[in-house]
Order: sequence, then C-alpha cells, then structure tokens
Amino acid sequence: MISQFFILSQRGDNIVFRDYRGEVSKGSAEVFFRKAKFWKGDEAEEAPPVFNVDGVNYVHAKVAGLMFVATTRVNVSPSLVLELLHRIARVIKDYLGVLNEDSLRKNFVLVYELLDDVIDFGYPQTTSTEVLKSYVFNEPILLDSARMPPLGPAAMFMQGTKRMPGTAVTKSVVANEPGGRKRDEIFVDIIEKISVTFSSSGYVLTSEVDGTIQMKSYLSGNPEIRLALNEDLSIGKSAGSSMYDYRSSAGGGTVILDDCNFHESVHLDNFDLDRTLTLVPPDGEFSVMNYRMTQEFKPPFRINALIEEAGSLKAEVIIKIRADFLSSVTANTVAVQMPVPKYTTRVSFQLESGAIGQATDFKETNKRLEWSLNKIVGGAEHTLRAKLTFSQESHGNLTKEAGPVSMNFTIPMYNASRLQVRYLQIAKKSTNYNPYRWVRYVTQSNSYVARL
Repeated sequence: MISQFFILSQRGDNIVFRDYRGEVSKGSAEVFFRKAKFWKGDEAEEAPPVFNVDGVNYVHAKVAGLMFVATTRVNVSPSLVLELLHRIARVIKDYLGVLNEDSLRKNFVLVYELLDDVIDFGYPQTTSTEVLKSYVFNEPILLDSARMPPLGPAAMFMQGTKRMPGTAVTKSVVANEPGGRKRDEIFVDIIEKISVTFSSSGYVLTSEVDGTIQMKSYLSGNPEIRLALNEDLSIGKSAGSSMYDYRSSAGGGTVILDDCNFHESVHLDNFDLDRTLTLVPPDGEFSVMNYRMTQEFKPPFRINALIEEAGSLKAEVIIKIRADFLSSVTANTVAVQMPVPKYTTRVSFQLESGAIGQATDFKETNKRLEWSLNKIVGGAEHTLRAKLTFSQESHGNLTKEAGPVSMNFTIPMYNASRLQVRYLQIAKKSTNYNPYRWVRYVTQSNSYVARL
C-alpha cells in the first residue's frame, strides 16, 4: 500500500504527482529530492532505493533519467514497491512509445488515466498493458522521432550493416502509424548480464550469466508464435561437460543453462523435443524466458592490473584491457574504475599515443581512478598508466590498499552464453502476411572485477 506516487525530472521538477490517501504532506516531493540529491551516507555516493525521513518511507527507482517515487507511512515490502515502480514505468513506455520528460509532459492526461487504473487508493490493481487496453482508449501524442536525441538503449543497436528501425524503441503499442495503419512487426532481444571475477594472475575465479529473452509485439490479431532456440540446449548442471569451444561468441558446442523460467503465456509442449517455445504474445514488453548460467564461458574482456612503488611517496599503476571478441563487434560506453590508497593526493595519467575517445579522472573524495572509453573494437588492446603521489609512506603491501579493478560495458550483437534464436515463426493469416521480425543480442556487465 502506498500513499503517494510521483515522477521527478533530474532537476527535481514534479512532472506527475498523485496523492492516493492524504497521509503524507504535499511537500514530500521536495523533501525527497533534497535528501536524495545531497545524500550523506556511509561512503555512499547516491541515496539508497529506500530511506526514511520523519516517519515517511521513500522508495524510488531511476528509469530513463527520471525518478519514479512512492511514499508510505506503513511497513510495506520494499521489493514489492520497487517492482511496482518498474512496472508502472514499463506500462507508460508501452503507451507513449518513448519514456522521457517531454513525452510525459505532452501526455500527462493519458499518464494520469493510466495511474488511476493501475493503483486504487494506494493498492495496485493491474500492471498488464493488455488488460489496460480494455479500459484506457486515449491515444498518445507521439514525439517527432527525427528530432529526438538518440537514447542509450536505442543507440546500442544502431551499428552494423543492418540497422534497427527507429521505431524499435520509440513505438507505442496503441498508436497507429500515419495513415491509420499499423505496421506488423515483432522484436526479440536476448539481453545478458555477466559477472566475472579474475585473480591477480588473470585466471577466472567465478563467472555467471544472467540472461533474459525480451519480446515486444506489434502484431495484429494475436497470431501464434514459435521461437526456436539452440537444438543442443541443455538445462541443469549435470546435462553435460563444462568445456566450451571458444572459437566465437556464436560458435558450436552445447549451451548448458543452470536453470530457467518462462512467461505464463509460453507453452512448453515441444520444448524437450526440439527446443521450441510456442506462445501468443500479450501486448507490451515482457520476458519470454529468464535463465542463469554458471558454466565456463569466454570472458569478452581480459584485464591485467598492476600497482608498484616508484620511489618515495610514489607509485605507478598500469591497467591493460584486451577485447577477446571478433573485430566485427564493438563494445560501447566502457568505464574502468580502480580504488587507490586513501592517502593518495595527486594522480597524473598517461594514455597510449593516438588515443581517441578516451578520458581519465581522479575522484579525490572517493580516492578512485576512472578511465572511460567511448568504444572498443574486438581484438583491440588499450593501456592506461597512472602515477600516484602519496601524503605518507605506504603501509606494507600496496595491493591490499588498492583495487580491485572494476569494468562496465555494453556489447551489442554479442552474447556470452551463445544462446541463439534459430528461427522466429509467425502463424500466417494469409499468403501475403509477412510481418517484420527483429532479433537482437546485447551483453552488459553486471560485476566485472579483476583483483590486484
């Protein structure tokens, strides 16, 4: 049960505000923003997703640069409210096509109508786009996609010879195309978040893949869909060997998942026989399948880091990263971070000659090095050198006072588990019915760490 729901911009502007129970003061949005913006915690840079101020619980989630916030005075489950906030964001995105400040301001009437159907007197009713279409009939005012800045998730897929259409991320599930017609198409995204820990000598200590197959359907008439995965897909650790063929991200070898679960609309009648999923996709975006893999796989990046003394009150750090994937694949928005000893006062950086699209920074308050790279092409290797100046002598082993090195990245058209969609078959309503099909892969870092 929640008392209020509101959406704030990055500047703290109140875009949407709904008070369901009248238990919390109207100035709660300003109280929340001041507390979150100037948060002072135990070495925490940002406010946690849940905190309490003067007896009011504030639960918030950041989605697409906006802050979705719920307040309550009762002791509700934080995970329940966080899930509700993310589902509200997804419903709004399904209706508006794109989720940002401009689209919310242009469609605030539609957003308030959605909120009144999703939540009643503080209690969640439904977050299903398919159910809401029976009650909410207003069409959104669509933004001009040509004038919109490229969004992060959309830009991930805008490379390679076959580009994704602009409607892939910015299309509403209820609005028609110009001329009153709807373009039949379906999008399937295989999104994987990988966690890898390297030892100081470069060996993989732990590795895990958390993946999901996301689907968004714009098909008229709700036709049946058959989604075929790898024929040699095995589920369960005892299903086969852990030895993998490292020839490519899409190479051969058995794909072994530890476990998985499916959306309620998926029929598994033929899954054990030929690894095909049959479903009638509901409206909006949903997860067809979630899976986890702890079997050995080839990490996309190798990290080598070294810190050693370089004279009195000085030390040198060397960080090397190598992209172990095909040259046809490019990683985007790569960021490398490394904590340094707390008595570090100054850092000077040295990038390799001819470095383009790279930036370095020393966060003095957190005593952390930051190295950002706009992109890394497969097979490339990059090196950063940093000279540290200390205010006092180091206490013994530097490697115990610095590190580990962590890395964040996004790699479109690459998947570590090698789970593949063999084909996407749509039941034909007529001989000339041939909707567009888009299958996309993306790998993101979850916890990618190298010890010193």
